[in-house]
Amino acid sequence: MIDTLRNRRTIRKYQSKEIASDLLNDLLETACRASTMGGMQLYSIIETREAAMKAKLSPAHFNQPMVKEAPVVLTFCADFRRFTQWCELRRATPGYDNLLSFMNAAIDTTLVAQTFCSLAEEAGLGICYLGTTIYNPQQIIDVLQLPELVFPLTTITVGYPAEEPDQVDRLSLDAILHQERYRDYDAARLEEIYAYKESLPVNHAFVAENGKETLAQVFTDVRYKKSDNEFMSENLLSVLRSQGFIR
Repeated sequence: MIDTLRNRRTIRKYQSKEIASDLLNDLLETACRASTMGGMQLYSIIETREAAMKAKLSPAHFNQPMVKEAPVVLTFCADFRRFTQWCELRRATPGYDNLLSFMNAAIDTTLVAQTFCSLAEEAGLGICYLGTTIYNPQQIIDVLQLPELVFPLTTITVGYPAEEPDQVDRLSLDAILHQERYRDYDAARLEEIYAYKESLPVNHAFVAENGKETLAQVFTDVRYKKSDNEFMSENLLSVLRSQGFIR
């Protein structure tokens, strides 16, 4: 497992080979052994295999090809509905229509999704995490008919790899790990931490293609703009309200 994680790559192109249901179910069942808040398992997973359903989901993910081409698309949802309904069935009064409960469910969902990804890669499958899920949650809610207190958090495309892309760089552990307390970054430290990332030819090309002076400007001015972040934040809050997590 350690070697698999150390050498992992995001896979966006897949063979046409189907994933056996027994294999997928075993991976998902094992993933559900991940840590969970109070043993509540505050998530649901929507498995999509039908081409027509993938086509309906595709626009929410900016029509990225892997959504239609992957044998399986998994939508991991923060879900407090099932637990709430069980409480009501047992004459208990639930109080989970609030931000804290959403955060608990979101953490649960993230843990099980990442555990699944690690298991799937160990089994020889390739995966791609789609961050677009929280950009367009309402479209996904409509397609998958998600009821109140269920919110799509992340989508994973899964299949047998049809490519072996270059491994994407990561910051050194020294840039991430803080001993005993948080150690803030000064300019000299930041220069050291980001020197390798900024030196990569692919990132030099990235800067040139976008007509920018630095890699940081590509992130702030092109990829993740303030105006886009604010617009999508408002949309996210609106959908959380409509799904019953914020009153």
